[in-house]
Amino acid sequence: MTDVLVAGAGPTGLLLAGDIAARGIDVTLVERRADESNLTRAFAVHARTLEQLDARGLADAVLAGGNTVDRLGLFGRTTVDLRSLPTRFPFVLVTPQYAVERVLEDRAAKEGATILRGVRVRGLTQDRDGVTVECEDPDGDSSQMRASYLVGTDGHHSAVRASLGLDFPGASVVRSVILADVRMTDPPPGLLTFNANGEGFFFVVPFGDGWFRVITRDPDRELPDDAPVDMPEIVALAKRVVGTDFGMHDPRWMSRFHSDERQVPQYRVGRVLLAGDAAHVHSPAGGMGMNTGLQDAANLSWKLAAVVAGRGGDELLDSYHDERHPVGKMVLRTSGGLIRAALLRRRPARAVRDTAAGIAFRLPPVRRRLGMRVSGLDIAYRPPSGCHRPVGTRAEDVVGLDGRRLYEALRSTRCTLVSPAAFSPGDVDGAVDVLPVRDGTPQLVRPDGYVGWVGDDTADLRAALERWGALSPTTRGRE
Repeated sequence: MTDVLVAGAGPTGLLLAGDIAARGIDVTLVERRADESNLTRAFAVHARTLEQLDARGLADAVLAGGNTVDRLGLFGRTTVDLRSLPTRFPFVLVTPQYAVERVLEDRAAKEGATILRGVRVRGLTQDRDGVTVECEDPDGDSSQMRASYLVGTDGHHSAVRASLGLDFPGASVVRSVILADVRMTDPPPGLLTFNANGEGFFFVVPFGDGWFRVITRDPDRELPDDAPVDMPEIVALAKRVVGTDFGMHDPRWMSRFHSDERQVPQYRVGRVLLAGDAAHVHSPAGGMGMNTGLQDAANLSWKLAAVVAGRGGDELLDSYHDERHPVGKMVLRTSGGLIRAALLRRRPARAVRDTAAGIAFRLPPVRRRLGMRVSGLDIAYRPPSGCHRPVGTRAEDVVGLDGRRLYEALRSTRCTLVSPAAFSPGDVDGAVDVLPVRDGTPQLVRPDGYVGWVGDDTADLRAALERWGALSPTTRGRE
């Protein structure tokens, strides 16, 4: 028996389990892989995700293992500069997914999460009190686990989603995409380099350690995912699409895959919730997959912990779907637009694309909008009934009079009240961490770094704290 069972030890599941354990809730994480995978598709950590990691004291550890890139090169002639983004992290961090997973797994284990590898989910049933999960160990033996709540973070082919009988509507967007990690003797300059023409597309990502991730596709050569890949095929594609092969050599990994666009219609079914690729998958364009899953976990973890602790109910849990499902839909639309632009084959259409991109990205508002969208900094949630903006928007980092930054204060795992000294919040001891500032309107920042309340009415603040599961029953009783 465990309070929360998480199925899937990718980045989404590891962040979720670590967050829940950090709040004193018993959590068990099961993963079908017996051993850690050392080569993965995801490679980009965007600014908003780095802010979420900063709120957990993990950003520095993740940054230490990667390469920061502050410019995006698109279609051979357009460059998007990320250095003006309003964040401490105005860049894309290029690092392999397994490096992110190691940091998150170390933290989850340190916080007390139980991690079981080689365990497959085979089915589930739920009732009013919890979820019973049928599992299978590496020897093929069956067992059951019981939890108050189950979260499926077990990827595209989610066993949890399948056990719920949920549809995963959508379609394949692009087939026979080639991935490879290679060395280069003549690499492109230090930016993410992308080009596409009638011969296909070619994307180069520098890891910063001498390895480069190549993503490419030949539209005239659509082969199944298990078809072998060799260097001559990749070299020929590079020369046709970008005019050079960059001196590619010594691949350590090559594979072929297809990319789907799919989203489950409901992120919550009773006591079972879905997050990450179990809830949504999309094209690799924009590198938003791992980031969206990590931000799903950041939104869900504190809400689920509050419900298990008796400080919230269905309304709080339902807000996870209400807030994150539109984000997943937006990511599908954004990445889908980028990949469709890359797949244009007719010369007139490509000429219009390249010309339009060149003109549009000379305009600062357009460059800023694309940077904000891809980085996740523009994500905002619809305010609860009766609330108005900036409730639901991302809280920018500020430095308090005590020298702490907001995202350092959020490491307490509680809501943070950013408040001038003149405002007295009343009896909310233990419910919030107060960050004193010189002036301005008091605002409550949720544990996921979004504004949950703004105002100067103490009664409204208490209502917001109850809405977001921050007040314990004993605190409400004293009031």
